[in-house]
Amino acid sequence: MSNFESLGLSDKLLRAIKNEGYESPTPVQALAIPLLLKGRDVLGVAQTGTGKTAAFALPILQKLLDKKPSQNRNIRALVLSPTRELAAQIDERFSVYSQYIDMRHKVIFGGVSQKPQVQSLRRGIDVLVATPGRLLDLIQQGHVDLGHVEFFVLDEADRMLDMGFIRDIKKVLKLLPRQRQNLLFSATMPSSIANLANSFLKNAEMIDLSPKEITVDRIEQAILFVRKEDKRKLIVDLIKENEVKRGIIFTRTKHGANKLVKQLDKAHIGALAIHGNKSQGARTKALAQFKNGSTPLLVATDIASRGIDVEDVTHVFNYDLPNEPESYVHRIGRTARAGKSGIAYGFCDDSESGYLVGIQRLIGKSIPVIDDHPYHFAKAIPKPNQKPGKIKVSKKSHDSKQNTNQSNNRHRSRRSGKNNNNNNNKR
Repeated sequence: MSNFESLGLSDKLLRAIKNEGYESPTPVQALAIPLLLKGRDVLGVAQTGTGKTAAFALPILQKLLDKKPSQNRNIRALVLSPTRELAAQIDERFSVYSQYIDMRHKVIFGGVSQKPQVQSLRRGIDVLVATPGRLLDLIQQGHVDLGHVEFFVLDEADRMLDMGFIRDIKKVLKLLPRQRQNLLFSATMPSSIANLANSFLKNAEMIDLSPKEITVDRIEQAILFVRKEDKRKLIVDLIKENEVKRGIIFTRTKHGANKLVKQLDKAHIGALAIHGNKSQGARTKALAQFKNGSTPLLVATDIASRGIDVEDVTHVFNYDLPNEPESYVHRIGRTARAGKSGIAYGFCDDSESGYLVGIQRLIGKSIPVIDDHPYHFAKAIPKPNQKPGKIKVSKKSHDSKQNTNQSNNRHRSRRSGKNNNNNNNKR
């Protein structure tokens, strides 16, 4: 399909699309929209940033248009999302696409007062975008009735499972009418997602735009081998050398994100953390400041990053390499959007070399190495024929052979006071 006019959408939807500057559908839109308009269930393997929100929002709106709503405006379409930010962005897209039609939509999520959400539900809505926890809370309180849902979308299914939402999803599925149209989107397709999809999708058409296929050549990738304790100094140098105006730094943990923000602040580099322990207000404020350019850097964990869909991100830093290779592709896909170029740096310490092996195996190529930096650490380079996965590194791996022998023998006998003190300091 070369244009939206050929997809079978109404003039009012096409008008909204044109206002957004959309010229031609993305691959996922070209594949998914016709299938959904035909009433088929769809299983999509695609990441955030590929245009998948429009791929399901536009056909849902079209099918809702084709059938007049009931007088009570019951919920006819339900979209489940793993994070507050992503849910809010999906709802914002529904607002944009439905600007010329009579369609009511609402987003509900935790971390904020439920009162305005309940008031909107009472007035009646057609499309509900929700996170699982708040949805089930309001269902239990009697504020949400899913008995009239005609379309069900499970977005970012892999993150849903990562965040422990599988039980909540199954509870929601039991409350939906048997006769409905379903769509599941996931960035990856492990067996757990396949099993979940098989449990509720019926004769689904699969759309596979897997990470290996959508890694864009416009992203300049580089790996830097470095000791864990030197990562902070290295990232400060890179940020200043590259004069980064809008970049995202990925850490493995929430604590690591908070710690790095403080360290960057000491180096007079503006950054804010965004992760699951932050309040909704703090996350929304951080994202807004990042979008308007007042904060040049976001430090994020993988789960929180699902809500970051910002144009003009020039740099992505994998401060900690992800243990899932697919997450690497998702992370670097935050840059080089809308035909623009971007740079993705990956820091690899000696415990992460196995992760790098898995990443390079997934993307089918070796990532170029930058070794002319002052913190280059050759021991972090993967060994020949090394297997993917975490590498266990002894805390004393950089000690001398003599100290290592002393440590191994510390339980055999009482040593001199000096040796005992050394051992105690290392524990």
